Amino acid sequence: MELESEFDPMDEFEQELRDAMEPRPAPARLKRKIMAARAEKRRSRRMAWLERVAASMIFAAVVGSAAFWNHQEEERRGEEVKQQVFTALRITNRALQQMNTQLADHDRNKD
Repeated sequence: MELESEFDPMDEFEQELRDAMEPRPAPARLKRKIMAARAEKRRSRRMAWLERVAASMIFAAVVGSAAFWNHQEEERRGEEVKQQVFTALRITNRALQQMNTQLADHDRNKD
């Protein structure tokens, strides 16, 4: 029976497990690598934030420019319509003057 216990696979497994669980010192460069990766992650987050801010500013500028251009276009169209109304009023006024002149001539000839 003693022979069995010497070659017991559970004992070997337990020993391997103990060996695997035994604390070992970390490699010297590990802390430097972790800190560098952390710093890089911070930089990349900061850059992503800056990119978002820049994209938002560009979007706001484009929307603002479009609104301003639209407002300018509306003013230009409004001015064109105003000129067209004035032209129509001048034509109507001239037609009314001619009609009044014709009516006045007709009334004079009638008497």
